Amino acid sequence: MKTATHIIVFRLSAMGDVAMTVPVIRALIEQHPDVKITFVSKPFLKPLFKNVRNVTFLSANVQKEHKGILGLFKLYKEIKRLQPTHFADLHNVLRSKIIRTFFKIGTSIPIAKIDKGRKEKKALTRTTQKVFKQLKTSHQRYADVFTSLGFPVDLNKRSSLVSHTLNSDNESLFGKKDRPWLGIAPFAAFASKTYPIDLMESVIKLLSLEDIQIFLFGGKADITTLKNIEQQYDNVTSVANTLGGLENELNLIANLDVMLSMDSGNAHFAAMQGTKTITLWGNTHPYAGFAPFNQPKEYCILPDLEKYPLLPCSIYGNKTISGYEDVMRSISPKQVVAKILLEIKKDYH
Repeated sequence: MKTATHIIVFRLSAMGDVAMTVPVIRALIEQHPDVKITFVSKPFLKPLFKNVRNVTFLSANVQKEHKGILGLFKLYKEIKRLQPTHFADLHNVLRSKIIRTFFKIGTSIPIAKIDKGRKEKKALTRTTQKVFKQLKTSHQRYADVFTSLGFPVDLNKRSSLVSHTLNSDNESLFGKKDRPWLGIAPFAAFASKTYPIDLMESVIKLLSLEDIQIFLFGGKADITTLKNIEQQYDNVTSVANTLGGLENELNLIANLDVMLSMDSGNAHFAAMQGTKTITLWGNTHPYAGFAPFNQPKEYCILPDLEKYPLLPCSIYGNKTISGYEDVMRSISPKQVVAKILLEIKKDYH
């Protein structure tokens, strides 16, 4: 009797990186329907996989019972009890390397790890002898891991998406949708890839004149800022820390007509669900491979590359160079608004 294929997929963080695995996993399952996946990640990311067929989620509590080498050995034993046939490391960091080592010692199952392309990413971001070209996307790097395990994934084949209706929690908060809905996620992990708040307020002010409902997304640290903006307009609502968890946030994002985001997790939350996703870029660049999945290139709005020829100067946004602190100011609010309205009107006219 043939053993059923059961792949352990290991990727602990960050939110956006885990979200980027979703369309790849979806494509893998559609192209290899007999494959079963157990996705190992941090507990709060479980809702990302709720509507993905053949996927079970296993929580890795690396700050509690799975902390340290002994905790990771406990996690390994939990995974091993599931009788996997393959192990896909989509993270390739210290924790995942330790888990991989346990599997190499304790089992004979095939193991594959992601190639993060560090050398070419360094060439893309250096200030001298820069090699400015599109690198392999993170989505393709994930797909390559499965290909090396014997399960080729063609990301050019369109995967079917689950149809999302507004759930009861969100409908009770916002009512039924009677006009275009726009999401704006104005923040990112680093200032170098966050559109200046005064310019973002100009974007919101211009958009508030339109017959659209605007939702502002953010974390706990953003509550006060977004609430202050909300209070200025009748058609702007801050949902920062108000939706009761990631599942409801994803449901709201799935029902948006357009999401405006930085190079951040919210962009990937939207793209993985097929929502039109417009992104603003600062010291990072889509060429590094982190553009939202299956979104047109023109949805990426970039700084003035003639004025700032050394862009990108960072892969993740945690680094900048002198004179490049305000590159996003070369993106005008009118440019952003025009792109958003163009995409909304395509669906409503």
